[in-house]
Amino acid sequence: MATERILITGANGLLGQELVWQLSRRDSYELLATGRDPASRLKGSLDHSYKPLDVCDPGRIQKIFNEFSPEYVINCAAMTAVDNCENDRDACWRVNAEAVGNLAKLCHGRGAHLIQLSTDFVFNGKDGPYYEHNRPDPVNFYGKSKLAGENAARAACMGKLAIIRTNVVYGRSNGLSRPDFVGWVIKNLTHKHPIQVYTDQWRTPSYTYDLAMGILRLVHFRKSGVYNLSGREFLSMYEFARSIAEAFDLDSTLITPIVQQDKPQLAQRPERTGLVILKSETELDYRPLSLKEALAHLHLRSQMTSTGSPFEDAWC
Repeated sequence: MATERILITGANGLLGQELVWQLSRRDSYELLATGRDPASRLKGSLDHSYKPLDVCDPGRIQKIFNEFSPEYVINCAAMTAVDNCENDRDACWRVNAEAVGNLAKLCHGRGAHLIQLSTDFVFNGKDGPYYEHNRPDPVNFYGKSKLAGENAARAACMGKLAIIRTNVVYGRSNGLSRPDFVGWVIKNLTHKHPIQVYTDQWRTPSYTYDLAMGILRLVHFRKSGVYNLSGREFLSMYEFARSIAEAFDLDSTLITPIVQQDKPQLAQRPERTGLVILKSETELDYRPLSLKEALAHLHLRSQMTSTGSPFEDAWC
């Protein structure tokens, strides 16, 4: 059977780990996972290779392209901590913009198809949720860097390029340096720590399992263009936190609603972003789980892992 060679950058991150698990289970793909760590964070008998890679090192990327000759590159490598991006703009720009342009040039030169992960933070949040064709207007440096990455990829790839926009990504993972929003809520409520969550930040939270399935369908159909991949429900982060508490049987009275004016963050956040997924539903047959289903699915994974099952056995 013919196989397609897929290179994943940022494979030790939240979405990267999910993609490695899903792709390694399929015989139709030959997978090379890469990340800044010396080894993969996914343990067990997954059928994939791993090599260390800093996407800001053009020579190292060129070497991996020469050795592996990928047909698809899924770029999950990014600096995503929004306030850190505001503080360290040089590092943010190198990863989120310059490295993307370099990857795109290599993909174009080799005839490889680039799948670039982007964000709803390319929008200003005045009239979300957003369609793919809406005009970007980022309000923080993270959003500006991701939009620059999109544009650098467009300028270099000239055809074989898919840009995936998503938001508030959550899921199961091993060894991350900081938790996603769901993990943060669970950790605090489990230890009876009160938390404050914004009522004026509206999103369409995205489960990594759904995102990986959407990306797999994009590869299968060989699609190019911009695609929104997220959940369907448009809700405030406060409502999302309460849904997490309910799904994991935690005390929601520990969650206090606040607005951004009460507790400003270092980097400005857009108020109402989120994404409309009609195009992906129509062209990719993308069918994300409902928020309730996704949180129940994640809860099951967490229970299986906590009982001592290997990480990969907790994936349904």
